[in-house]
Order: sequence, then structure tokens, then C-alpha cells
Amino acid sequence: METNGSRNRENFEVREHDVLIIGAGGAGMRAAVEAAGKGLSVGIVTKSLLGKAHTVMAEGGMAAAIGNVDPEDSWRQHFIDTMKGGKFINNWRMAEIHAKESPDRAYELEQWGALFNRTPEGKISQRPFGAHTYRRLAHVGDRTGLELIRTMQEKVLATDTKVYMETTVTKLLQDASGRVVGALAYTRENGKFIHYKAKAVVMATGGWGRIFKVTSNSWEGTGDGAILAYDIGAEMVDMEMVQFHPTGMVWPPGVRGLLVTEGVRGEGGVLKNSEGKRYMGDYDPERMELSSRDVVARANFSEVQAGRGSEHGGVYLDITHLGYEGIMQKLPTMHEQFLKLADVDIAKEPMEVFPTIHYTMGGIKVEPEHCATTVPGLFAAGECSGGLHGANRLGGNSLSDLLVFGRRAGIGAVEYVEQNTHGTDIPEADVQTEIRRVLDPMERTKSDKDESPYLLQSELQDVMMEHANLVRDEDALKEGLGKILAIKDRVPNVKVGGNRLFNPGWHTAQDIKYLVQVSELIVRCAIERKEKRGSQWRLDHDELVDEYGSINFITKKGPQGEVEIERREIPPMPGHLSELLDESAKGAKV
Repeated sequence: METNGSRNRENFEVREHDVLIIGAGGAGMRAAVEAAGKGLSVGIVTKSLLGKAHTVMAEGGMAAAIGNVDPEDSWRQHFIDTMKGGKFINNWRMAEIHAKESPDRAYELEQWGALFNRTPEGKISQRPFGAHTYRRLAHVGDRTGLELIRTMQEKVLATDTKVYMETTVTKLLQDASGRVVGALAYTRENGKFIHYKAKAVVMATGGWGRIFKVTSNSWEGTGDGAILAYDIGAEMVDMEMVQFHPTGMVWPPGVRGLLVTEGVRGEGGVLKNSEGKRYMGDYDPERMELSSRDVVARANFSEVQAGRGSEHGGVYLDITHLGYEGIMQKLPTMHEQFLKLADVDIAKEPMEVFPTIHYTMGGIKVEPEHCATTVPGLFAAGECSGGLHGANRLGGNSLSDLLVFGRRAGIGAVEYVEQNTHGTDIPEADVQTEIRRVLDPMERTKSDKDESPYLLQSELQDVMMEHANLVRDEDALKEGLGKILAIKDRVPNVKVGGNRLFNPGWHTAQDIKYLVQVSELIVRCAIERKEKRGSQWRLDHDELVDEYGSINFITKKGPQGEVEIERREIPPMPGHLSELLDESAKGAKV
């Protein structure tokens, strides 16, 4: 449908769905399958391509207490491991749901065609991973995320879901009562605007690793979904918690930060420094290389800082004991990655690795049962949402998270649509106002104050690398915040040339708004949490502080656009869960 054009009005297309899903990774596609299966009209919008999502970077496996390899495993132990890994600021109800439902989601994925590695008995194989008590990760070699995406893509295409690829959402639209009733977007190919009308919206846009120069994230990870939700009043939780994966490539420079799966350590990979010492015994003598990611990342960083780093500024990760045949069976992607990109045969020599930005534990605050946000009509799942992982995510929990809460977000959206009869119309003036804002960087007159979105993003990445990296202290954080706010003041002056056709500068002009805002939230919360907890490593407060162990930091956009931060007490855990943690503290496996 086209509106009538005029000199001051932009033509736009209108599309209508019961449920609109923004993001086409594992969480978004699982939500789509759930909603479409209930007979609703579903649309998926992705600024990339269907099947091209950060989900593929979760290579090592999907955590689920199936018990195929270690029969004594249980959802209870998975819950305990997740809470311990998150340093107990996790949403305990989300952790319980996740631990209980992950096995069903793994078997469901298998029924839908996922080709998991097998035990000799023909069951789904499971491998060990950092901070998991038992061998728990169902895997497809070292390409598990890719297999999940492939399977879910085929499942989505078997439904009536409409997929809008290479389409960027710029704003969530609300009616007069504040309910989300759709979104405005434009096609990246030709810049045509689309007004999506929807009775419910599910946000599943992933993380924001591109605020850092060294990251495993691809270009999509710019925080769009989180800030779109934040801008209309959604609460965010624990934004300071950003995960540094212990092992990213360090050489050559063009691939610095590219992920080296934890599956390497799960299959027995050993970390060594330049002196040939296996040093993890100095940091976690019990779990060694299979310690939690925050501990291993700090160990790797500390070895390099102490002058015991590798030739190119990392540490050595050695898996040569598996031999060529073993590596090609269990870690074929890693062999190909290092051989083609670094000219290193990992069957014969060690890899050089160093911590890289990989994941965010913080995000949009959701209620556990149906993933509803604090804004009516808006749901969220996957990495853009927060709560499950607390201060540190355990490897493998991300893929099961996508399926468990992607499904629940789909159920929540369906129930919301069925229980409400409101319309989805909004004044056209609201749509035109947003269109003018999006077009402004291309259409306004040039001036001496014009800014390049590329240079602003590069400056921002430098600030975050210097002031909000793996190691933090108050003075550096406050200095970094000042720099971020200075960049934020320059964002309205972004100017790009060209027209709407295949214009990456214009796309980056949209991204910089999200990148700056999410960076501000991270740094402000990092300043407030004066302790070392999980991924939050404060040198000036190098210990766990009880005061912070029972609170989440909740951020919300204030009435004047300011960032409001609230310390919110975590609700008491019910007896059946607290008893599990008590038993575990006494050394029992449950």
C-alpha cells in the first residue's frame, strides 16, 4: 500500500502482521515458529540476511542437562552452575526455566533435523565446557550455532512467516496509551520506508560488540534493538556486564578478535605462556582451562601484562595432542580458520589467543515466563535481553537460551495478541516525523560542523577499548564517560553524501546513535558497581562486595532523556532453589 506523495511527505509502504519479530537469529526464528504455529500472521525483519546472525559464532555446543554422557547430570546441577557462573545476580526464575527446558529444546532441534554428533550408542553426544560440572554441551563438531541456524531457517521457511531481509528498523511505534503497535523501517537496498503495523513486537536483535575495536561480533552487532526499546521506556538490567571471551585470534591484525571456540579447551586444549608453563593452575587449580570465562580471560590478560605473552601479544592454546584426525573430527572449523587466516596448522603448532569482546549479559529487562518487557506489547529474547546470565555467561548457555526464551517470547506474544483487541493505527504525522529524522544526515545542508559516522564510531571504539575494557577503574571509567558524552553531542551533526541506494554511510549514521547510547549505559553502570563480579573487573575494588550481590542495576530513559539508574533488590529465591545452592555450597552434586 502506498500513501499519496507530496513535496513535504514521504511515500511509504504499509505491511500488517499480528506479530512482528525484529531479528532473524536463533531467538527470533524460534519465536516466529511458535507464533506462526498458532495461526497468527508473523513477519520477521532483519537488517542482514536470514541465516546470517551472531548465533553462528556459538560454535562449541548447546548446554542442556540431557545426561547422555554423564547420566548423573540434572537440571538442578545446570541451575547451580548457571547461578554460580553469574555470581548470583542472575534472574533465578529464568535460570530455573532455562535449566529445566533446555533438554526439550535440544531434542526438538534434533527432531527438526539438526545433525548432532553421536555417542557410540547413537545418542546426542555431549562435551565438557568451562564451569559446567558435567559433560553437558550437545554439539555438531565446532559448528553448532551454524547447525542451529540452518535447522531453524528450514523450519521458518516451512511456515507462512514473511521475511523482510536487509531492512533496518529505526523506531518502535506506540499508540496514545503507550502500547507498541509496530515499527518503522527502511530497505537497505533502495531506502524505501515501510510502516509495519503489528499487535505485538518481539525484539531479538542480538548484542553490541561493535562498540569495541577487538570483537568476535560481525557488523550487525550495534545494539539497535536494545536502544530502540530503551528509547520508548523499556527498563534495562545490568548493562555493565559485557563478556570477554578468553580466546580470540590475535594474528594477523585483520582477524584480531575472531572467536576461537571454547570447544578447543573442552576437547583438552591447554593454555601456556611464552615460558612454556601451563599457568591456569595459578588461577583455578581445580578447573584449570575449564574454569569460567571471566576467570580464564583474566588469567590470559594477566599473563600478557606480566610479560609472559606470545610473539603477537597473546598466549598459546595448544590442541596438538588430538592430532590431525582428531581435530578434523571435533574441531574442523578451527583447523580451517587458522590455516587459511593465519597460516597456522593447529594439528602441529599452538594457536595465539587473547580475550575478545563476545557477548553481553545485560540487556532489556524481561519477565521470565513470557519475556514481556516493561512496555506493553513489546517482548524480547536472546542476547538483547538480560537477566539469565547474571555477571558471566557459561559457554553453551547462549544457544539453549535462544531456543528456550525464543519459544517463550513467541508464546507471550501470541497470548498478548489473543487477549487484546486494540488497533494498530497511529497518526501519519508520527511516521513522517521519524522519516525526516532518518533522512536528515543525507538531506540537510552541509556545514563546518559536519561529522563522519565512520570517524565517530572509530573514536567511540577507541574510548571503550581504553576505558571500559576487561580491566576497569573509576578514574578511567569517568574519563571515558566524558569522552562518550562529547561524542554523543556530535552525533546530531552526522552528515553523509550520496543517495539512498546501497549507501553504507547512511546505515552507519543510524548505527552510531545506538552505539553511543549503549556505551553510555555500560560505563555509567560500571561506575556504580564498585566491585569485582564476573565480567566486571574493577582494579580499585578487587573483591566481591555483599552489598552488590543482592541487587541489579536497572537503567531507564528519564523524562528529559537522561539516564536513570536504580539499585533494585533481587527478589528472595524460593526454598526449593535456595536449598539446592545450600547443598552445593556444602560440596554436594545434585
